[in-house]
Amino acid sequence: MQSTSRFEATASLQLHALISDLHWRVEMLERDIAEEERNSGNADPGSATYSMLAHALRARRDNLRTSIALLETRLAPAAELRQAA
Repeated sequence: MQSTSRFEATASLQLHALISDLHWRVEMLERDIAEEERNSGNADPGSATYSMLAHALRARRDNLRTSIALLETRLAPAAELRQAA
């Protein structure tokens, strides 16, 4: 049986917490995007009159989603090691 060091366990917990926080922020951004689209009366990002704020919020949300995906790939090897033990 392979033991997990205290550092590895703490790092894994911190990574889970970070991912959870980023998911929460993505949800907040999605609500902000919907509100901005409702206020501007335009929900078509391809439109020339689409809100610049909504564009910026969408870009931020997409960047956070990319970050989440990258962080989740770091969790996968650790989970595989724990299952193999």
